[in-house]
Amino acid sequence: MDGTHPPPKSGVRAALEYTGIPQSWLSVKPRLPSRNWLIFITLTSSVFSYYAYDRVQARKIRQSYIDRVKHLSEEPMGSAELPRKVTVYGAKWPGDEDHQRAIRFFKKYLKPVLVAAAIDYDIVPTRQLGDLMRLTASSVVNQRRAAFALDPPSTSFMNIPGQLTQEQKHAHELEGGVILVGRHTLKEYLAGLKQGWTGGLEKVDREEQLAQELASDGTFDETDADKPPVGVVDESEGEPIPTRSRLPPSRNAAFFSPLTPPKSPSSLGNTPSSKSLSIDPTLPPTLPPHPPLLLVPFTNHIGFRYIPHMLWSFFNERHKVREGCEAAYALVMEQTREFRGPETFLGDDASLAISTGMDTKGVNSVEEANVTQTQGFLQGGDLDFMLWSERLMAPHSPLPFISDARKSYYSSLPIRLATARQLARGEREMTKEEQKNPPASEVELRAERLGKELKWRAQEEGWKVVRPGIGVSWDERFAGALKIFETTEQKDHKPY
Repeated sequence: MDGTHPPPKSGVRAALEYTGIPQSWLSVKPRLPSRNWLIFITLTSSVFSYYAYDRVQARKIRQSYIDRVKHLSEEPMGSAELPRKVTVYGAKWPGDEDHQRAIRFFKKYLKPVLVAAAIDYDIVPTRQLGDLMRLTASSVVNQRRAAFALDPPSTSFMNIPGQLTQEQKHAHELEGGVILVGRHTLKEYLAGLKQGWTGGLEKVDREEQLAQELASDGTFDETDADKPPVGVVDESEGEPIPTRSRLPPSRNAAFFSPLTPPKSPSSLGNTPSSKSLSIDPTLPPTLPPHPPLLLVPFTNHIGFRYIPHMLWSFFNERHKVREGCEAAYALVMEQTREFRGPETFLGDDASLAISTGMDTKGVNSVEEANVTQTQGFLQGGDLDFMLWSERLMAPHSPLPFISDARKSYYSSLPIRLATARQLARGEREMTKEEQKNPPASEVELRAERLGKELKWRAQEEGWKVVRPGIGVSWDERFAGALKIFETTEQKDHKPY
């Protein structure tokens, strides 16, 4: 032994040894991590710190706007008063299978402020392109028919106390507003308004109209080789497409609807014909007052090319929170102004398409022009709201998918139709595979074709309205009738 003694142990170290901690752990000398570990720790801690900072700031921004408006929910209301109510529209973004994306944006960024201010809301669901346009147009037509008393009023035997009249309902709607999430929703909504106010007053059943068109195109016509022999009766021949108007009435329909009396012959005779409704001489030169519009900025990045934008948006949530809270605050405080129309009114969508270098002979020709490099068309005013977002929609045209689906369906339809007719006439027996999965009958094939064509044509009609390069629909009568909620800070919204 060299006579050296180990350094004396401190009281803390000696006490820790008696707890069972290994001595090697207590004798370890601290040192800096390696270079790779330092790089990893620095990057991960920076990312998590920025994420935490962004979420903390987002909560502070949201809470600051909630504190500004929560006093409105504490104000007492009379027993006959109703809270303000707004209608929320969020159309489907082209190329996105999730049709609720815009609605979730509203619930996440605008709903907290509206709830804090005790403002009720009604969300109108849409599932595919063009649904909002057709729904708005139908609502306007029903409103006009009610104003001209074209429909027989439905009488009720019960008088509900406190029930609002039509004038009171309209006044209550004017106190609320209409929330449009995204430029594509603005396009569909104004297109529906224009279609409803400039079209006729007749009610058009799209399903029945398309069924008559499909029945006369010869797809289900039989050739001489397909016709059954003499004396063989084809059970499926002549069966109509089962649309709603051709379904038999329910036996108990009148029993369960005592509040709706049947139409008398005199009331049916006073209903104007569709020929007289196609030209409406009583159309007012100006529109009635309309609830103010709230234009909410919304973008949807789809595809691998926009992954950097998605990452930037994920780590900058506070910007979306601020925009959503500012929009909701403008609605709560009723900061309205007149809707600024186009600087130069061109009249219709055809002139807008010509100005962008596109023809209007058909949707397919527009797509073949240069849809992926469309720069948009400057109309001026509020119609240029989020015009830059159209370049995000350009690569997501549904027309190629619809064309491929239609081609694949009609290529297999003759074989399925021949099988259905052979089985209906008893020309052959079912195979074992057909017994497990019975093939569709001719009536079912007709109904299936009607459903597919309804969906395809609705998507084509909707894309024709929202596709890039086509301006927002406008009518001169909209000037003075439409108002808009204006945010406190007017700034140019740039993509994240």
